[in-house]
Amino acid sequence: MSSRFLGKSCRSLGRSAKLQTNKSRLLASIASVEVPLGIPNAARFPYEDRYAEVIKTKKEDKSYRYFRNVNRLAHEFPLAHSTDEGRKINVWCTNDYLGMGGNPEVLKTMHDVLDRYGACSGGSRNISGHNRFAVSLEKTLARLHGKQSALYFSSGYVANDSALTVLGQQLPGCVFLSDASNHSSIIEGIRHSGADKLVWRHNDLADLERKLAAVPPGVPKVVCFESIYSMCGTVAPIRDICDLAERYGAITFLDEVHAVGLYGPHGAGVSEHLDFEAHSKGEHEGTVLSRVDIVTGALGKGFGTMGGYVAGSSDLVDMIRSLSRGFIFTTAAPPATMAGAEAAIRFQGANPRDRIQLQRNTRAVKRRLLGHGIPVLPNTSHIVPVMVGDAERCKVAADMLFDEYGIYVQPINSPSVPAGQERLRISPTAAHTPEHQDDLVNALVSIWERLGLRRLDEWARDESGAVAEGWETTGLEAPVWSNEQLGLPEDVPEQVTRSDVKSLPVYSDKRPALEDTRLT
Repeated sequence: MSSRFLGKSCRSLGRSAKLQTNKSRLLASIASVEVPLGIPNAARFPYEDRYAEVIKTKKEDKSYRYFRNVNRLAHEFPLAHSTDEGRKINVWCTNDYLGMGGNPEVLKTMHDVLDRYGACSGGSRNISGHNRFAVSLEKTLARLHGKQSALYFSSGYVANDSALTVLGQQLPGCVFLSDASNHSSIIEGIRHSGADKLVWRHNDLADLERKLAAVPPGVPKVVCFESIYSMCGTVAPIRDICDLAERYGAITFLDEVHAVGLYGPHGAGVSEHLDFEAHSKGEHEGTVLSRVDIVTGALGKGFGTMGGYVAGSSDLVDMIRSLSRGFIFTTAAPPATMAGAEAAIRFQGANPRDRIQLQRNTRAVKRRLLGHGIPVLPNTSHIVPVMVGDAERCKVAADMLFDEYGIYVQPINSPSVPAGQERLRISPTAAHTPEHQDDLVNALVSIWERLGLRRLDEWARDESGAVAEGWETTGLEAPVWSNEQLGLPEDVPEQVTRSDVKSLPVYSDKRPALEDTRLT
């Protein structure tokens, strides 16, 4: 198998070299042509026509993206207004799952820092933009994940792209093993690195092992995957992936973007949640989180602010800091943004109530939609993908929700999801009340009837009547959060109010500090 892999790799490199040679010859021939200067050449490429042609094609194939004017109200989350300030919209597709964008402690911190230090960092981190807020935030991020060091980026996309680009360029002969459902930022980071890539079927451990075994021993291998896949809500088997990576001498690169703030006793993500009791007691050694080599996350979702990051060993982070163009050649985030992000992390580290309420609300919404035959794609996370299966009708359904019911859900079409699997990606929040849930469920039931959209049983069975791929469960079995962790009885109530969470314990932060002097 190793020789087969090497043969494939060599063929790939050969094709790349041939293309590069042809391009070089073309440029050389252009450079060698002597053209008299001062002679006008009226021939001009029809630039604007080409732009219009691209947009026309996007609209015809139903992949054109439409943008809603939605203005979130800081003190009325999850409500917003559109162009008409007098009409309130209930947002059911936000990534600010916990409403931290309007958290009073976060807002006060940002106001205080803004008033004292201004709106701009003043430059890149290397030129006048490095400050106490960057240092403190990165120490807090490293401690959150039990790593030696962390590096803050302008977004989670840039963090993934930058870290993977550097890894692939600096590990000689590196081979990435990438889950088939990985985010665009992971795909692009691997591509930009120029390293070889093997794609393994989504969450398929047997396929991952086959591909790991095909790579020769001693070759650097990086297994890239996400803890929660945002378009389908599936959860990665992180513990098993770590087992395979260790068995075959690979390192793990875990994207916790849609999990940080929402899972684990301190909000460090699914990798922390898998050893919930141990981390609640401050025990880190031997846990899944300690076995993951590299963690990336975002601050604009569960933490409600802005930015992304990578956490790992001191030398790894220092290498990325020294070589990443996405870090070096950009203006640093404003001090207030970084201070607000750290305030959100610290708040969620000590206050689990919001993420507990989010999980309770998610269960209630899934249970009620499934009870009406609305096709919720099964998963055990907080994501609620409602399947439509047609790009045009998916947009029509979203427009009806917005125009008739004041509910905002963004339609998800190709290329974000495969054609034929278009969906409404619903994101319950910690602040959606039982009344909000009633409005959503009733609206969807009405729209499904009026548009004649496929029901749960039609999605869950293939033409032969067998269970269709991806629909093997109801989506309510063995969720990441257990009933005990949520303070629920075994018979889960359909509706749970926010006040029911008051008696739950606050998990004390007993984790040891991990100091990295390179951050000072």
